[in-house]
Amino acid sequence: MKNISIIGSTGSIGTQTLNIARLNPDKLKVLSISGNSNIDLLEKQINEFKPKICAVMDAENASRLRARISSNTKIVQGMEGLMESVCLQEVDMVVTAISGMIGLRPTLEAIRHKKTIALANKETLVAGGNLVIRMAKKYGVSILPVDSEHSAIFQSIQGSKENTVKKIILTASGGPFRGKKREYLQNVSLKDVLKHPNWSMGKKITVDSATLMNKGLEAIEAKWLFDVSMDQIEVVVHPQSIIHSAVEFVDHSVIAQMGNPDMTLPIQYALFYPDRIANDNPSLDLTAIGSLTFEKPDLETFPCLSLAFRAMSIGKSMPIVLNKANEIAVDLYLKNRIHFLEIPEMIIGAMTKHSVIDVESVEDILSVSDWTEDHIRNN
Repeated sequence: MKNISIIGSTGSIGTQTLNIARLNPDKLKVLSISGNSNIDLLEKQINEFKPKICAVMDAENASRLRARISSNTKIVQGMEGLMESVCLQEVDMVVTAISGMIGLRPTLEAIRHKKTIALANKETLVAGGNLVIRMAKKYGVSILPVDSEHSAIFQSIQGSKENTVKKIILTASGGPFRGKKREYLQNVSLKDVLKHPNWSMGKKITVDSATLMNKGLEAIEAKWLFDVSMDQIEVVVHPQSIIHSAVEFVDHSVIAQMGNPDMTLPIQYALFYPDRIANDNPSLDLTAIGSLTFEKPDLETFPCLSLAFRAMSIGKSMPIVLNKANEIAVDLYLKNRIHFLEIPEMIIGAMTKHSVIDVESVEDILSVSDWTEDHIRNN
């Protein structure tokens, strides 16, 4: 039996993780969950899984939930509550399924308490990669990737020796606007942006997929997870989303992980690693797919991918600016405050004005994040 804590249990990854726990009650026990605004779903999750702790970021929502439940689940609130939820002594693994920079501090707290991390929160490594990896090594903590691309890379390198990876091939679907030009993007609607061709995901990550920023964030995440340089990461557009990513080794052999576009597998692989367990997912039928195609990303139409590589080439605090600027720009876009094409423009503006600093602590990360938000809100 493995005891797990889920940060962001009401989101796409969180609910799928709970479904895997539901199907494997003899293998997984949910000890803590967390959310923010969807207290109706949190209430249902509490009634079904009966966790010891439920963390709610918003104090008013926490109070409302507290009044609605009759179980012994402890309702805690705010960042302190979120960190408390991942530090229960009995917890073996923390699934970081929350989106955004909010996942950084509880992830670091879980590492300090020597919890295995099943990482689905890109921003944690994009903004704090050096700090997170350094702490994970210090405390002997494993970070297991949950993103389908990073899980594919992780699965592809199993059994290989250190220093044998030549290149990581990170595949991208191309999003809903693959093949379109900038002129077309001037008139796209939010509904168009959120219509991903292959995956069902949360709104923020779906917008990131449409701008290709998602692949830029994943490239930075891969750099930290697999200890490679950005020069060793190649992004390839693969519209069918069957090859989830691949690894080229020093002998030029390429090993890829394939499967239907379904997040159940990478979540399950992280939860039960190093074991594989059966599930009811449909088998991959290559004859039904017929062909797999590949192409280079269009960096002129989708500059966000280049911005991510540029931020990492500069290093230090610049990836924090990239991440936070994108987070705010996407939020403004989802609120219909800016146009789709203004997302990369806001990021470029923040990166251009930022004077890089060394990053040695969480306080440094939060300070740069605050600077980025102030810059965007006041310009």
